Amino acid sequence: MTSEGFTVDLHVKVLDDQVVERAKARGLDALVYAPHFTRLPDIRAKARSFSDEELTVYPGRELFTGTWQRRRHILAVGLEEMVPDFLTLDGTMAELQRQGAAVLVPHPGFLSVSLGPEELETYRETIDAIEVYNPKFLPHHSRRASRLADRTGLPTFTSSYAHLPGTIGEAWVAFDEPFADESAFAAALRSGVSRDIRHREGVAHTLRRGVEFAHLGYENSWEKFDRVMLQGTAPTHPDHVAYGGAFDDVKVY
Repeated sequence: MTSEGFTVDLHVKVLDDQVVERAKARGLDALVYAPHFTRLPDIRAKARSFSDEELTVYPGRELFTGTWQRRRHILAVGLEEMVPDFLTLDGTMAELQRQGAAVLVPHPGFLSVSLGPEELETYRETIDAIEVYNPKFLPHHSRRASRLADRTGLPTFTSSYAHLPGTIGEAWVAFDEPFADESAFAAALRSGVSRDIRHREGVAHTLRRGVEFAHLGYENSWEKFDRVMLQGTAPTHPDHVAYGGAFDDVKVY
């Protein structure tokens, strides 16, 4: 734990030796690893394999809800059971609430992939925090996210939202104390525990933000979706055999 408290990059998409090395160099105590289109057991196993006494990696799931064209992203921490992508927003929220997971809203109002004012109001009692900054944000995105947080009165968070290793630790949350385990961390997020929102400044940070923003083109392309998700055999497709038809009543594909 650093002099800042217990520091966490609350949302990263990549995890390997380079990521861990950079996280430690940046003085982080923990990461939340939430890759796209990957089932929870695989995320959990990889997070465990890269955790050690210096750095804890918590498993998370950034869930894609709704159709690809009208998708809304939800970041869940503390899940006990698998949840597929591309369920209705109502169905996803109900399942997260049933499992008692921490429900975080990444990049609110950002492009066409986020919860907006109406959804935030509708699910106000289920949501535990709203992201107010990540390196992909342009200044007006941060201002809008902050207004949404103020309007709802919900706690806030930040993250690097790193899709590239070099962005790890560009933004982080500092908590007062460390957490005993994943369950304690999720419970703290649900309770709105005190935290400080921090991010880097300067020319290097601005350049890194530009690199990450440019990466959005492929991340949000139909080509990517068509390649990984239109087939029912994709890992987080609700028709995959791993889910046993449990979500058939709330799936959109």
